[in-house]
Amino acid sequence: MKKHDPALTTRLDFQRLRSELAAAAARLPTATLHEAGGKIGALPSAIKPVAPRFRFAGSALTVHSPGGDNLWLHRALDVAQPGDVLVVFTGGAYEHGYWGEIMTTMAKVRGLAGLVIDGCVRDGVLLGEIGFPVFARGLCIRGTGKDFGAIGWINHPVTMGDVVVHAGDLVVGDDDGVVAIPQARAADVIAAGTRREAEEAAILRRLEAGEGTLAVYGWK
Repeated sequence: MKKHDPALTTRLDFQRLRSELAAAAARLPTATLHEAGGKIGALPSAIKPVAPRFRFAGSALTVHSPGGDNLWLHRALDVAQPGDVLVVFTGGAYEHGYWGEIMTTMAKVRGLAGLVIDGCVRDGVLLGEIGFPVFARGLCIRGTGKDFGAIGWINHPVTMGDVVVHAGDLVVGDDDGVVAIPQARAADVIAAGTRREAEEAAILRRLEAGEGTLAVYGWK
């Protein structure tokens, strides 16, 4: 069987986010970032944390994996750097457990920020105990293959729902879901999100004082 050379479809020369931007984004809810950016970047709502209170923010390391095969996820782990978030597209082949305890342990030891996969994972209880943030469509015990002849891509654009994610984009996940913000807009969206949080805090104080939403928002 002819093997595919992964170097042919792997990019290593992309710009990652500044660490201070990722840290600032981690303090903001995903919904706030989505709204602050003009209602952009919401990944499919089916992608959720596999354990409560998982949260991450970091630079996207994108993976286009052949359906039902997780060799390219192992390859992505091998080139990932601390703070990266693996963002994995599986071609719509959701019903496989692409990721589990072994890969989670490696990702945590290497300092990755999280995993977002448009597919399923396995070892749910163990993933929660390890504590590395994994966001997926659900849990599935169906195994995957390792086809050394299959072509995948690392750090090329991937599409999840109606969102195109590029390597180096800001990706943030919390209990509500996952948002991806283009790297070029990340600083502005974070600043707008911070202002939005302050404005909402002021609105909450007015509501706690007895006002109603129609009055607060001027909708009367």
